[in-house]
Order: sequence, then structure tokens, then C-alpha cells
Amino acid sequence: MSATARGRKDLPPITREIDLSPGERKDVKRSVMGAMAGNAIEWFDYGIYGYLTGYLSSHIFGDSENSTLWVLFGFAVSFLVRPIGGAVLGPLGDRIGRQKVLVFTILMISLSTFCIGLLPTFDTIGWWSPILLFTLRIIQGFSAGGEYAGAAVYMAEHAPDNRRGFWGSFLEFGTLLGFSGAAILVTVMQLTLGDEFMNDWGWRIPFFITLPLGLFALWMRTKLTESETFTEAQASGEAKSSAWKVLVDLVKQQPKQLLKIMGLVILINSAFYLVLTYMPTYLDSSLDMDPTTSGFMLVGVQLVMMAVIIPIGALSDRIGRRPILITACIGFLVGSVPAIYLLDSGIVPLQILGLAIFGVFLVMLLANISATLPALFPTSVRYAGFALGYNIATSLLGGTAGFFNELLIEATGFIAVPGFYLMITAAIGLVAVLTFNETAGRSLRGNVVPGDDDQDRLAVGEELVGKVNRSN
Repeated sequence: MSATARGRKDLPPITREIDLSPGERKDVKRSVMGAMAGNAIEWFDYGIYGYLTGYLSSHIFGDSENSTLWVLFGFAVSFLVRPIGGAVLGPLGDRIGRQKVLVFTILMISLSTFCIGLLPTFDTIGWWSPILLFTLRIIQGFSAGGEYAGAAVYMAEHAPDNRRGFWGSFLEFGTLLGFSGAAILVTVMQLTLGDEFMNDWGWRIPFFITLPLGLFALWMRTKLTESETFTEAQASGEAKSSAWKVLVDLVKQQPKQLLKIMGLVILINSAFYLVLTYMPTYLDSSLDMDPTTSGFMLVGVQLVMMAVIIPIGALSDRIGRRPILITACIGFLVGSVPAIYLLDSGIVPLQILGLAIFGVFLVMLLANISATLPALFPTSVRYAGFALGYNIATSLLGGTAGFFNELLIEATGFIAVPGFYLMITAAIGLVAVLTFNETAGRSLRGNVVPGDDDQDRLAVGEELVGKVNRSN
């Protein structure tokens, strides 16, 4: 499948032009679909929570004056434990294998989400209802701490090096599929079943649907095998002796890479959760938009994003990841505040344009991250590095974004808070991306950060995709 760099046997093999056999192509497709299916289920779970905020606030928190804020806190609390999940499950995935951890994460996420649909209401058991909700969200958050990182690493290690952007974009296609599925399901139920039925017990149905979907994803993942990249590292002795050793070596040896991934993830997840999860609440509570109208607008934007995400991922294989990521960062930096004021215009075409601005730059980030972020770390600590850095950033300024933005809006009455929030995170993300190696077309094999050996590869005559970052 790959050719060794000319004249340098110590370089990990780099794959540029690949002619996969039918069996190898089938293996790649099965691996990517297995990772994507679980990812879609995870984000379907998060999506229905966001779209059912109004029902959860009335049933789980009763007549509390700050019930919406409490529900958003319930969304945020799962992210506060994600770094713990990342610190435990990530090193475990580097030690015992990616596939085994992915089976565990999708099972726990599906069960905890299903149980939210079983919760007694506040009127039935009082404050035990929100306590149980927070407990289930903590279980979900711990499991999610290893889910996305594991799925992205697993996919990246199975994909051909010169097509990693293309195949990686399928993982985020699954993310959008999960969110869009949640939005479509809730919106259609509201239209067809009526508010009375939804308020009675219809709001529980989307949570129940998670279980059969999760079992299907679980079945797919039990059929998956480990990547050659991982098994070669195990066989060569590069693997660590324990999960604890993985974590210690990661923190000691890769602190700069951890900061880099955290810098970009702060932007990615702030944009992701503000635009796709918090936006229905923001349009309803802050801009007084009809929930059905806002739901259809958001579904439309997500469907367009799904249509273009795979071509953008393929484009990154040809021109590199960094140009697309830099463009997205600059777009959020200059376009976030104008987009918010377009949403506040009250004119539907302008509101659609405001959402489209967010959608365009968000899909440019999403199309790249599954191929870019795993390539920030060498094989022996890849899962742990991704999981820990990703989840620390997500818990600080990603999943908590909706809660803090709603809190600031209620305190100040300033509707443009989300725009300025995204501006700040975009500046952080831009600084991080400017320090990245270009990793398009680079091998993930070996105990070296992909791209760190670019100078050696150029010296022996290889042609590399994208501009080499000479600062590293």
C-alpha cells in the first residue's frame, strides 16, 4: 500500500498515490462507516437534548424561574467531566486498542441517553429529577470523552494518507447527520403531533429512539479490526507498558502539541455548539423567533453543510489543511458579529444569510478536523493526546458556550454576546493553526509527529502537499 521514502529507510513510509485492492477498499469503508455511525449517534443524542430544552426545563425543573438556564447547565455539566473521560479512555485506547474503547463508549452513551427518556418529572419526585438528569449527563460526558477522539483516530489510521481528508470528512458528515436527524425528528413531531402531545410524553420519544440506533452502531463496531498503524506500533515495542505511562509521557513529551490542539478546538467547539445546539434556544428566547421557523432554517443550513463537507475534505488533500483552516478562522473573526445582527434583523432572507455565514466557516473547520487533529500526535500517544487536549478545551469554552452566553445575555441584555464570543475564540484558533505542521499526505506511522520530518523528506526528493511550516 505504501512506498518507503527513497534513500531513507528510517523515515516512516509516506503514501501519496494508492491503488487499493478491493479487499483493502472494503476494509477502509467498513472502518470509516463504523466510526461514522457511532459519531452520528453521539451527536444525535446531544442534538435532541438541545432541541428539547423547552420540554426538559418544564418537566425536569418544574416552575423554576431559571429552568432554561438549569437545562443548559445540564448540557454543560457533561462537558466538565469529559476531560476525565479523555484522561482515562484515551490512554486506555493507546494501550489496549482503539476498537475496544469505541465499543464501550457507544454503549454507555446510548444507554445514558435512553434513560433520560425514562426520568420521572419534577412534579413526581421533586429535585431528584434534575439530580438524576445531571447524573446521566455525567455518565454520557465521561463516555463521550473517549468517543469522538477514538473515532477520529481510528478513521485516520485506516484511511490512505493521500485521502485522509476525504475519508475524514465522512466522520463529520456523521456529526451533521446526527444533528440534522435530531432537528428533523423534533421539528416534524412538533408539527404533526401537536404541542399538547409533546408536552405530555412525546418529548421522551427521541430519547427512546437512541437505544436501537446505539445497538446498531455497537453491532457495527464489534466487527471492526485495529489499524496497521496501531498494530505495527504494538509489534515494534513503541506502545507504552500501561495507560498511566501513556498519560505521563504525553504530558511530558508533547505539551506544545496539547496546547495547539486546545487552541483550535476552543474555536471549533464554541462555533459548533453555539451554531448547532444553542442556536435554537438563542433564536427562541433572545430573538423571539418562532421555534418551528428557526428549526427549519437550521435544518436547511445543516443540509447544505452536509452537501459540501465531503468535497471540502477532498480539497484539503490537494491543497493542504492549513489554508482552509486559516480561512475559516479569519471568517469567524470578522464575520461573527455581523452575522448575529443579520439574525436580529427580523427579515427572513437576512436571517438565513446570518446562519449561512456561520455555516460556511463552520463546515470548513469540520471538514478538516478528523484528518488534522489525529495528525498532531505520534502513534504511541495519539488517542490520549487527542482525547485529553480536545476535551479540556471543549469543557472550558466549548460545551459550556451555550450556558455562558445565555448567562451573559440575561445579565446584560446584549444580544450580540455570541458574536463577540466567537470572535475571541477565532483569534485563539488562528494563532494555533499558524503553528501547525501541514499534514496532508503525510504518514501517521512511526513515533514522530507527522510533518516534523518534512525537511528530511524534501531532502530525499519527495514532493509534499501544502506549504511546509519552516518554524518547526
